[in-house]
Amino acid sequence: MMNRWHVLKRVMPLLVGMVLLLSGCGRADLSTLRPQGPVAEEQFGLMKLTITIMVVVVLIVFAIAVYVIVRYRRRPGDKSIPVQVEGNHKLEIIWTVIPIVLLIILGVPTVKSVFGLAKDYTHDPKAIQVHVTAHQYWWEFEYPNLGVKTAQELIIPNDAVISVEAKTADVLHSFWIPSLAGKTDTNPGGNVNTMYFEAPKTGVYLGKCAELCGPSHSLMDFKVKVVDRASFDRWVAAMKNPVQLPDDQQVADLLNKQCLSCHAIGDKGVQLYPNLTGIGSRQAVAGILVNTDDPKYKNEGSVEDNLKRWIKDPQAVKPGTQMPKVDLTDDQIDAIAKYLAGLKLEY
Repeated sequence: MMNRWHVLKRVMPLLVGMVLLLSGCGRADLSTLRPQGPVAEEQFGLMKLTITIMVVVVLIVFAIAVYVIVRYRRRPGDKSIPVQVEGNHKLEIIWTVIPIVLLIILGVPTVKSVFGLAKDYTHDPKAIQVHVTAHQYWWEFEYPNLGVKTAQELIIPNDAVISVEAKTADVLHSFWIPSLAGKTDTNPGGNVNTMYFEAPKTGVYLGKCAELCGPSHSLMDFKVKVVDRASFDRWVAAMKNPVQLPDDQQVADLLNKQCLSCHAIGDKGVQLYPNLTGIGSRQAVAGILVNTDDPKYKNEGSVEDNLKRWIKDPQAVKPGTQMPKVDLTDDQIDAIAKYLAGLKLEY
């Protein structure tokens, strides 16, 4: 018994240290505990209610257990047999009624929220309609009522309900913006799942795939950029503007042959894979290579540097991606990256 106690004394500080260490992990923009919209706030409220009930129940049960262990422990020299209790109707009624009451307290707001958050805004003319298609390992966003399609960065206004219809082009994925709303699966077989959310605070939020979908599942990120209505309208207009290819004919031919056969840039190319219109304005390349010139971020780079890294060896960035490694010289990669980095949208 003493040996076990000594082992426990050594292990406990380690366990406490691990808990403190792990509590510091994570990111502020990837937390459901910092809701930034009404849908996320309602879901967070349910979490707090559930946790509060569980904590109260656990504390009461442990308090009773400790009291019973101490109060009715066997004393030294006491060999008497305790009174044998076969039943107590009053206690049995109490511990049956209490769980029922707790279930009602938890169940009523849960059912209310479930039905409330299941509202269908797909035919609401005031809502921004977005068709989300999940691919291995990128996200496609189409605004059917606005005639715009983009990828990896969802641009939305801060004054409207965002109605989402989510589906997959391949395997099972899950669309998730932790700070704004819960997860919505994208199921194979042509199924379309709907959800809605609102984002009243302008800013950039991180989205993730929340369903294991392959070797680069953890790298299947996207950004949600919330802007004011005027900026959103300018972005929509900018996405529809025609794009001019480089004046250098060799670079233009290279783009037509190597890029525009799969991607779209403005009114040129095809939209089989991510639309590259305005890629120079995005927060990241390939969803995970954050665009920054800040030297303290050693693993990141400028838009142009990240594009070079991605074009040169996509598999090194996202294993399993369908983006092929194209046979290009360093000069050709530099020329393509420079042009794409210059595709910026003013909004």
